[in-house]
Amino acid sequence: MAGIDTKPSILQHAPVNETLALFEAPSEGEDLVADYRSLGLTLGRHPLALLRPRLAKARLSSAESVRALPHGRLARAAGLVIGRQRPDTASGVVFVTLEDETGCVNVVVWHDLAARQRRELLGSRLLAVHGVLEREGEVVHLIARRLVDHSAWLGQLKTRSRDFH
Repeated sequence: MAGIDTKPSILQHAPVNETLALFEAPSEGEDLVADYRSLGLTLGRHPLALLRPRLAKARLSSAESVRALPHGRLARAAGLVIGRQRPDTASGVVFVTLEDETGCVNVVVWHDLAARQRRELLGSRLLAVHGVLEREGEVVHLIARRLVDHSAWLGQLKTRSRDFH
């Protein structure tokens, strides 16, 4: 072996006393935050499934529960904002789509409320909507009367919405 300098291993028979590094497994919430940070989604449970007890305590219904309500019923729902749209033909009306672990809620925010609650409407990642359910056949909309920003409940979870203002 020309050119290779082989030296005897001085510590070849020395005992190795290593302690295993003991790391706690990440929590489901920590895994979810890491998934969203790297992928923008998770293959685990929906983030709001983890928050459902807190949402229920605040009397905020799931999308599935809202869809089951009759026309004209008062409703309160919350979800991740996955889209905001303000078509030119809508006279300042903003359409918001909220998502939770059971599906989506379509929200209509009339111009006056949008102007009064602009910060909540445009800045929320987790939005609660208090309003009235409007149903025409299978099409269901929650007509917003009040918006509440609960984004702080998401902690370090970073979500994105598709916004077309």
